Amino acid sequence: MSSGVALPTLDLVAPSVAFPQPLPAADVYAVPHTGAAQLGDAASEASTQMSEAVAHGLREAGEAAVEVLGALSGALLAGRAAMLTTRVLASAAVRAAEEQRCLERQEELSAAAAEQWQAAAYAVARANARRTALLARCARDTGAPGDGGPSRPDLPPPLDPVGRPLGEVRAELARLEEALRRAEERRTAWEVARLTAVLDGAAEGDDAWRRLVADRREAMVRRHTASRTAEAEQDEAGQGEPPRPTADATADPEAVRALGADILAALDPAAASATVELAVGAVGRAVGRAALDPARARRHLVEARKFVQDANRKARRRRADEEWAAAQLDFLTRRAPEDTEALDEAPDAVGPLRRLLAEGVPLSPGERRTVELRVSERMAHLEALYVQAQCAHALSELAERFGGPADASRPEGQDLRLDWTPDGWGPDHWLRATLVGGTLRFATMYRGGPGERGPRERALDDARCAEAQERLAEFTAVARELGLTVDLRIEQTEGARPGLPGEDGAVVLDPVRRTFGGQPPRGKPDREQSVPRYRTVGDERR
Repeated sequence: MSSGVALPTLDLVAPSVAFPQPLPAADVYAVPHTGAAQLGDAASEASTQMSEAVAHGLREAGEAAVEVLGALSGALLAGRAAMLTTRVLASAAVRAAEEQRCLERQEELSAAAAEQWQAAAYAVARANARRTALLARCARDTGAPGDGGPSRPDLPPPLDPVGRPLGEVRAELARLEEALRRAEERRTAWEVARLTAVLDGAAEGDDAWRRLVADRREAMVRRHTASRTAEAEQDEAGQGEPPRPTADATADPEAVRALGADILAALDPAAASATVELAVGAVGRAVGRAALDPARARRHLVEARKFVQDANRKARRRRADEEWAAAQLDFLTRRAPEDTEALDEAPDAVGPLRRLLAEGVPLSPGERRTVELRVSERMAHLEALYVQAQCAHALSELAERFGGPADASRPEGQDLRLDWTPDGWGPDHWLRATLVGGTLRFATMYRGGPGERGPRERALDDARCAEAQERLAEFTAVARELGLTVDLRIEQTEGARPGLPGEDGAVVLDPVRRTFGGQPPRGKPDREQSVPRYRTVGDERR
């Protein structure tokens, strides 16, 4: 009998996929096919733009600016962004900016629509996370020098790219990033002022020391602001290392004083006050020992340098944790559209994330594992919805190309079932695909019950099975255009299976596990499990 099996894997996220409409558990959408949109509307509510993308291949890169991002595509891209490193997100932001500049210069782009949308969505996730983390830091801080605390930055709302064309998203992203740049620069200036107040207070009455600190203040702001750009994050070019004390550099008190100021000027503006005071104290001891014991002065400077490195590492880690938490929180609190199935909530992960941002309380190892687990679970669910939607689209496209009615249903125990009667096959034969637990199975079906088939019927069955191999090859090609890799394995090439369109007349069983996504039978040796065995319930043909 004719059958095939595949495990669809998600590659690039096609831009225009919406959340699928819930299908009745037992009913069938049996609508005469008049185009890709009807089955697509019933099974996945994907947009007309996606049908066009399937029919004609991925859009040319320059035309991607008019593509509208679907809700499911947007949620998937946000989830992927939440699971990526800062460096990868920064690289995507650099790519997105370069693609926009290319369009403005009317230069050809090498990226396809899906790749452009991925870069833009990652850049949006990065900007939104930095916005949330910055606002949280400003809300926590009080007691700024002279004015009671930093003012809350006036920032645009977080950017939601869903339902918008790429060109509009890029334009708003540029405005958000510029506003973020200005707000972070003001925030850094405030942090540097707070830091230098500590440094000034360590040398009361020492005008020369105050001048050294003042000379380095503006450079501290510039250096830190430059380290927060996407280009710097992409290259992992964070704040520079503090200068290393050498014997020559500690030959006289003034050299020690200047080197001490340079070491302290390398502090991250958000460094913890306790560590800053330790570093300042070490520099003070070095200056005091410089005239009498240069070697000891050098050791104190080395100690100060270690304090600075430790303070910087912790400050960068706190910032990274806050921005990571903001990205996780954004993804875990996203809601599906009202007319679709709700996404599971994750209060055990959302609570600690909110606390980290509101109070600066780090996550425990157990809480972090919980967050990562909930993100992975939601991603797996969204990917399953995406695969369902795109499998339905692929079959819809085949029906568009080759004619014949197609329908989608969700029988009990199956994620999705697709029946298609290619033009010229009806009413006695059709092609069925079932998706269960991530496994996609295909079978050539004939109308009727199990039993002996005459030579003429068997010959027609085998002819339909041969045609099915061509259609399945087309399916894998169309699925690839939709961002799915379908490595199809043909298991049998002749003999159709009995059944009725839209009914559970045939059950396609996993040859090893004997069930859809269940566990393999216990007690069976591996050799026996590896032997392909296929059957249809009640079918006497082997």
